[in-house]
Amino acid sequence: MLKTKTQLRTIIFERLRDAFPAAESDIDFIYPPQAKMGDLALSFPFQLAKKLKTNPRPLAQEMMARIGPLPGVEKMEVAGAGYINLFLDRKEFFERLLGSRHDRSLRPDERKIIVEHTNINPNKAAHIGHLRNACLGDTLVRCLRYKGETVEVQNYIDDTGVQVVDVVFGLLELEKKTLADLEAIRDKFDFYCWDLYARTSAYLESHPEARTRKAEILKKIEHGRDPEAAMAQTVSRRILRAHLATMKRIGAAYDVLPCESSILGLKFWERAYALLKEKHGIYHVEDGPNAKCWVMKLEDEDDKEKIIVRSDGTVTYVGKDIAYQLWKFGLLEKDFFYEPFLRENGRTVWISTARPNAGGQSFGAATKVYNVIDTRQSYLQKVVVQGLRALHFEAQAEKSIHFSYEMVALSPRSLKELNLKPSPEDEGRAFVEVSGRKGLGVKADDLLDRLEQKAFAEVDKRNPEIAFEPKKRTGAEIASGALRYFMLKYSRNSLIIFDFDDALSFDGETGPSLQYSCVRLNSIFRKMEEREGTTEADLEKLAAGADVSFEALAPEEQADLWDVVSYVAKFEEEVLHSISSLEFSHLAKYTFNLCQKLNGYYHKYPVLAEGNAAVKAVRILIILSARDVLARSLDLLGIPVPDRM
Repeated sequence: MLKTKTQLRTIIFERLRDAFPAAESDIDFIYPPQAKMGDLALSFPFQLAKKLKTNPRPLAQEMMARIGPLPGVEKMEVAGAGYINLFLDRKEFFERLLGSRHDRSLRPDERKIIVEHTNINPNKAAHIGHLRNACLGDTLVRCLRYKGETVEVQNYIDDTGVQVVDVVFGLLELEKKTLADLEAIRDKFDFYCWDLYARTSAYLESHPEARTRKAEILKKIEHGRDPEAAMAQTVSRRILRAHLATMKRIGAAYDVLPCESSILGLKFWERAYALLKEKHGIYHVEDGPNAKCWVMKLEDEDDKEKIIVRSDGTVTYVGKDIAYQLWKFGLLEKDFFYEPFLRENGRTVWISTARPNAGGQSFGAATKVYNVIDTRQSYLQKVVVQGLRALHFEAQAEKSIHFSYEMVALSPRSLKELNLKPSPEDEGRAFVEVSGRKGLGVKADDLLDRLEQKAFAEVDKRNPEIAFEPKKRTGAEIASGALRYFMLKYSRNSLIIFDFDDALSFDGETGPSLQYSCVRLNSIFRKMEEREGTTEADLEKLAAGADVSFEALAPEEQADLWDVVSYVAKFEEEVLHSISSLEFSHLAKYTFNLCQKLNGYYHKYPVLAEGNAAVKAVRILIILSARDVLARSLDLLGIPVPDRM
C-alpha cells in the first residue's frame, strides 16, 4: 500500500499543483473507517479550505474533476464534508502485490546508525529486565536494517563500575579468593556472582567502615593496578561471555563491545573535557553548593547546574557518557583499538581495548544514535544531549535518541513460585520491582529454561514420533518466541508485570500462537507438494504471472479476501510507524491481527479440499502472499518459525 500511495500522491500533485499550490507532502491519504467508504481517502480539501477560509466540499469536487482517472483506481467519489474517497481496482492491486512480493519500497535516510542496547553491568547474571532491553533494541535493529539502513549494534560494557567493584570486593575480602581460585568456579559463574553481589551489598550496607577498602579497590581498577584490576578484568569478561550466550538464546547479537576501561585508558574523557572547556560548554564554580566543580547549565531547568567534574577532580558518570556519545558521532577525533572477542558462524564480535594493535577495525562515526536505556535514565540522557548542544553540535543532538522503556516487575504469584519473599516495604504491593542488589528477580536463563521445558513437553505431547534433538530445538524456538512477543506486545512506557502463567501460555495473543499460525500455513504448501507435486518454485511462477480470477469467487469471499489483501499490503507502513514511534507493540499487534485474519480466512475457505481450480488458485496465492509477510514480520520481531509444532 505504501508504494501505491506514493505513486498516487505524485500523480495527484502533478495534476493539482497549478490550480492548488501546495507541497507534495500535503497530499496524504487516510484509511476510511469502513470498506464501503473506499480503500483510501484524501483529506487535502480540508487542509486547503482552512487556509482559503472556504467550504471543503466544493473544493473536493473541483479537485476530483481536475485529478481525473488514476491508474489502479476503479472509481473516486466525494464523501461527507469534503473527503475524496478512492476505490482501488482490487484485481489489479492483488496482482501487483503478488508480482512485487520480494520487493521493498523502503529506503534508508542515514549514512550510518548506531543502536546501543542491553548494556548489562558485567557483575552478575542477566535478569528479565535486561531481556526487555535486548528485545526492544534488537527489534529496532532488525526493522532499521529491513528499511535499508546501515546499522552498527553496540553493547556498552561498564567493566570498571561500582557494581564490578562490589563483586571484586566480595571475592577478595569476603571469600579471600585469588585470581587462580576463580578457575575452579567452572559452571554458571554469572549465577555465582549473582548471589555474591547481593551478599556483598548487604555486607557493605551493614559495615560502613568497609567502604574505604571498596573505594581503594575502585581506584586501583580505574588505574589498572593488580591484583584488583586483573580480578575485575577476569570477572567482567567471564560474565560478559555468559551474557552474550544468554542473549543469543533470544536471537540478539552485537557488532562491537565498547568498554569503560578503554574509555579511561585512551583518555576519551580528557579530550571531551578539553572541548567542553574550550567551547564554554562547562564552567568552573567558585562558591556555593557546587564550589570547585565544573558544571553545565541545563536548558529549561530554571538555571539548574549539573556537575560534570566534582571538586576532587573526578568525572561523573554523565561526563563519561557525553564523551562516549561524542565518539559515537565521530566528534572526538579518536577511536578505540579493537580485538576479536567472539567468533561464531563466520561472524566476529569485536571488543574495545586501549592496547595498540594492528587490527585495522573502525567503529562509531554515525549520523544517528539510539540509546536503549530505561526511563530512570531519562534525566541523564537529557544531559548528554545538552552536552552536544553546549558544544554546538546541534545536528547530532537532534539525532541523539533516547529509546526509553519502563521496567519489568514481578507479580506476587511469580515471587511465590520462585520461593522468594518480598521485602517488608514491598509487602502487599501488586508488583515487586527487580533488584539485583537485593538478589530479587528472575534470572534470564532460568526463565528461558522454564519456557523451554514447557515448550518441549507440549511438542512431545503433539509429536511423540519426532526425535529428541529436533524436539529440543523446537522447544527452544518456541520459548524464544514466547519471551520476545511477551516483551514486545506492551507499550514501551507500560510497566510489565511478569507472571509465569501469562508468559508460558500457548493460547491467545502470544508468541507460540503466532508461530503456530505460520507453521500451519507452511504445512499447507508442504501437503500440496506431497499430494500434488506442486513445489514452492511452481507457486513462485504462478504468483509472478498471476491473472487472478476474482470473478470465480463468490461476492462474500471477494470481500473477505480483500480484507486480508489490504491488511497484508500495510506491512511496510507498520514497520515505518513502529520505527518512528519506537513502539514495537504496533508491529506486534499488526502481526497478531494478521494471524487472526488469515486463520479466519482459511478456516472459512479451505484450500486443499477446494475442487474448483480457479478458486483454489486464488486462495493459494493469497495465503502465499500473507504467509510471506507473516514470516517477515515474525523475523523483525525476532520470533523464529519452527519446522513443526
